[in-house]
Amino acid sequence: MLNPEIIQKMNKLIAFIIFFALQCSCFKSSAQDQVIIDSLCRNLKLANNDTTRVNLLYELSKAYWYSYRDKSLDYGHQSLNLAEKIDYKKGIGFAYFTIGVAHVQNNNNPLSLKYTKMALNVGKKINNKLLIACAYQNLGVTYKSQYNNPEALKNLLASLKIAKEIGNKEIIYWSYNNISDIYYSTKNYKEILKYYLLNLKLAKEIGNKLDISSVYLNLGFLYTETGNYKEALNSLYTAKKLSEEVNDQSGVGSALCSIGDIYFVKKNYNEALTYYFNSLKIYEQIDDKYSISYCYMSIGEMYSKLNKIDDAYLYLNKAIGLSKEVGRLGLLNYSYKVLSAIDSAQGNYKEALEHHKLHIFYKDSIVNSEKIEKTTQQFMQNEFDKKEAINKIKLDEKEFVHRLTRNILIVGLAAVLIFASVFFVQRNKISKGKKKSDELLLNILPSEVAEELKKTGNSKAKTFNMVSVMFTDFKDFTRISENVNAELLVDELHTCFSAFDNILHKYKVEKIKTIGDAYMCVSGLPVFNENHAKDLIMAAIEIMDYMKNRKKQKELKGEFSFELRIGINTGPVVAGIVGIKKFSYDIWGDTVNLAARMENSGEPGKINISGTTFELVNDKFICTHRGKILAKNKGEVDMYFVESVI
Repeated sequence: MLNPEIIQKMNKLIAFIIFFALQCSCFKSSAQDQVIIDSLCRNLKLANNDTTRVNLLYELSKAYWYSYRDKSLDYGHQSLNLAEKIDYKKGIGFAYFTIGVAHVQNNNNPLSLKYTKMALNVGKKINNKLLIACAYQNLGVTYKSQYNNPEALKNLLASLKIAKEIGNKEIIYWSYNNISDIYYSTKNYKEILKYYLLNLKLAKEIGNKLDISSVYLNLGFLYTETGNYKEALNSLYTAKKLSEEVNDQSGVGSALCSIGDIYFVKKNYNEALTYYFNSLKIYEQIDDKYSISYCYMSIGEMYSKLNKIDDAYLYLNKAIGLSKEVGRLGLLNYSYKVLSAIDSAQGNYKEALEHHKLHIFYKDSIVNSEKIEKTTQQFMQNEFDKKEAINKIKLDEKEFVHRLTRNILIVGLAAVLIFASVFFVQRNKISKGKKKSDELLLNILPSEVAEELKKTGNSKAKTFNMVSVMFTDFKDFTRISENVNAELLVDELHTCFSAFDNILHKYKVEKIKTIGDAYMCVSGLPVFNENHAKDLIMAAIEIMDYMKNRKKQKELKGEFSFELRIGINTGPVVAGIVGIKKFSYDIWGDTVNLAARMENSGEPGKINISGTTFELVNDKFICTHRGKILAKNKGEVDMYFVESVI
């Protein structure tokens, strides 16, 4: 088990990693070449009001994406206005795109989505694949910043596909980079490493040392977080060397600072201090206050470990002052926590208490990621809230009846006493009945939900970010049912569905319900399972094999048999209990609807999965791409048939 001190340091490091990743979340480095900007401005003065001027304004908007975002928006709108005036369609599309990127850099996601979708529409109308790829890329980045990982992944994969078609290595590079960011949020280290290594190979093919050093930095962060310090140091030293060769001071500072973090985790405090000071020197040269504040805090913490208390106070207070200036609430929280620990160790209990209060204050001030997630997924929750409001009215009516009944019972207490003896006789029967009802409840609801319902009397709806949903049904069920004895038909359904139940239990998949010949289940809830997609497909393969074998056996006897279709999709859902009588556990959301479309668009004897599911399991199963298939009410959707396990 890791030392709590090390865990705290790792949390601090992860916060730094997330900040660094966000700085690299679009198409170019934030370090802009002022010489290029000056050249564009000179050419702009000489340009006429034609397509050349539109393109120059667009390039200037791009140049200011990461530094002066107001300027980026201004040049973007100038480019758009002129392009519209001269009816330059390509210019209009790219102007929409650059405005969209400027808005996502400015954390204005609604406007980013608006302008980027307009860019995508223009790109499709004029069939400009570069514009389409760029638009999909920024949609992915925008959805990623909203923590909407399924939509982000869908758009990034669309961008990657087109970028590969047109051979645009720069967009391929950033697709890999942004996809790996999504997997970072779910701690899927295997997928993160996969995309980092793809990026490294691509960056080396391009020959851009700046990009290569950036990938090595990311590898260093990843290896550090997973505890592989040897590989982490190798990657970070390589990143430092390459950054020095291309004079990327920010990259050098990041590498040095991260190396210092590793030596801290390894409790080599003097070595860590040396790297923090070297990193600080570089950040001061480029006036990167955000990173300087991190170095101050780390140096202060190192001095506290080395028992140099005055120096620790000096740098921690510097960190606090600068963190307030640049708005780093996380560093303020952590710095006050370290100060409180130092004060307590020194016997300064009054100061320790004050610093602890400030630590708690800034901890509470940090935006809670769960609240952000809840806000971004509110649309999904609305469907459940409507049903819950109706149920609440019914429950209020039921509560009124309960109160009335209670009052009547109080008045008629004497009558109740007459029947007291009957109560004791029945108590044992009730106890046995309760046991049976508990068993029945577990047959209706997931065990976790059943326990919550018994303890609290209700079960709250929950949002699950990433689960896999499966639908099955039988081919020509209606026709067969018209020609088969009802008792035989129900018996066959019972036999098949019972077999399905046993297979799902093996893979810890939750059955939701059956409707006629349709069977619905979900993997990944109510208990999270990171292998939800793989487990569900394994269950689907076993179910399909069972049905094929049963068909052969039934045909040998001359009896009727069914052919099965299976559809699977992956994404977010809302889950909860509906109703007050004959209640049931159910799931809702677009993910469920598309899973049903996967089944409807499938073929008998085949397991049809969506593109989102495929991306999670393409290294575990051999799949055949069916292309984009028209799904009812969903338009064209990428679909794959699962052929076998790799």
